[in-house]
Amino acid sequence: MNHDVPAADSTLPAKFRQLNATRMTDEARTMLVRILRVAFPHPDFPDGPYERTADKILEEASASTWWRVALTQGLNCLNDLSGGDFPALGDADALGLLRRIESSTFFGFIRRTAVLNLYDDAEVWAALGYEGPSYDKGGYVDRGFDDLDWLPDPRIEEYDGPEEFVAFTPARFDAAATPHADRDTSNQPGRHEAEMGAVTK
Repeated sequence: MNHDVPAADSTLPAKFRQLNATRMTDEARTMLVRILRVAFPHPDFPDGPYERTADKILEEASASTWWRVALTQGLNCLNDLSGGDFPALGDADALGLLRRIESSTFFGFIRRTAVLNLYDDAEVWAALGYEGPSYDKGGYVDRGFDDLDWLPDPRIEEYDGPEEFVAFTPARFDAAATPHADRDTSNQPGRHEAEMGAVTK
């Protein structure tokens, strides 16, 4: 009996059963951080948010054998396409490789997880100038909800209209001003039909 091959896992595609024992490594984390830096380029972001997002991706993958295998295969494939060292590629070359695999399930998993977690990081908020949620601090009313220092000052002009208020009377919309007393809007025989007399057989 071959003890090197793990037992069959019903959650794993048959052709990948030999990868069931795959574990995420430090190299995988390094590659993920580089992928995130290239796919979501923000020069002002520190390393922390990218590293925490990479850890979240690894955490999500570790909870599912299928995703762990998909992530491992994707990272291995990307490393092969790069000549064996994806993190060492320049930004342009690395981006070119990511564009080649952007429609893959592997990259879709990374992108989806990154969008939900990278921009939900307190360090990212600080880099973008977002103060974060305010509900736990009493709301925005007393915390600058009307701070508009990123807009130009509004132009204020003196009013030069009539001093006396002139009421607007929309007479054309006044029901009383529209003659329709003789108008028959029903679908029953009206006055004119009645004047024609009874209909005989």
